[in-house]
Amino acid sequence: MAKWTAFPYDAAEYTYDAATLKKKWARLHAGDAEPCPKDDKVLAAWALYHAGEFQKAVEAGLKAGGAGITVANKAQCIYANYLEKSEKTKLALFLEAAERAEAQMAEEPKNANAFYLAAYAIGRYSQGISVAKALTQGLGAKVKGALETAIQLQPKHADAHIALGTFHAEVIDKVGSLLARTQGASKDAGLAAFKTALKLNPASAIARVEYANGLVMLDGDKKMKEAEKLYAEAAECEPLDAMERLDVEMAKSELED
Repeated sequence: MAKWTAFPYDAAEYTYDAATLKKKWARLHAGDAEPCPKDDKVLAAWALYHAGEFQKAVEAGLKAGGAGITVANKAQCIYANYLEKSEKTKLALFLEAAERAEAQMAEEPKNANAFYLAAYAIGRYSQGISVAKALTQGLGAKVKGALETAIQLQPKHADAHIALGTFHAEVIDKVGSLLARTQGASKDAGLAAFKTALKLNPASAIARVEYANGLVMLDGDKKMKEAEKLYAEAAECEPLDAMERLDVEMAKSELED
């Protein structure tokens, strides 16, 4: 495995020992509703993930197996989305994570995060190759189906609600509301998904960033003030781990643009 780009911020305050990680687990996993693992090796892989050691988290998660696959897939997806500079490598990382998550879905049909991470990886891959192209390949239906299953399995999965909102907004933005209906996408469903995500995880920066992006995709300039308010709120969120820090920095860059 080629060396990955390092997390670019100081990770000292996101570095947790096992006891502290367990204490902060509920807040750190308010987005993905992942249960706290009983396996110490899986917990150690999550500690690496939260500290921004994404490559080490993937390696440790894969080595641990079982629930460790979830850590590996999430670490790989977050790294690819935020830090990988090569578009070709990024797409390859998403595809690899999607394949692992789909295998996990087949083995663990009640694992909400197997479905969510498959959808996340395929969704980000779809954005990379163009949403319109991905829709012609049937990837939109795959993403929507996996997210709906994740939510059915775990209704409090805030991140799955965010991703579902993004799905509706992206499809409408790229192909128009009329054609979007054939993909099962609607403005009302998208907005409802974003609102649900924020209600489930009110401390989330990414819920605000994606909601803001969704508003602009769905309604353009007339929602720009509302979007900017959401970006400003996201920029003020207190990050508890590396991913949350990357989300806050993204919100700040949106405000500067």
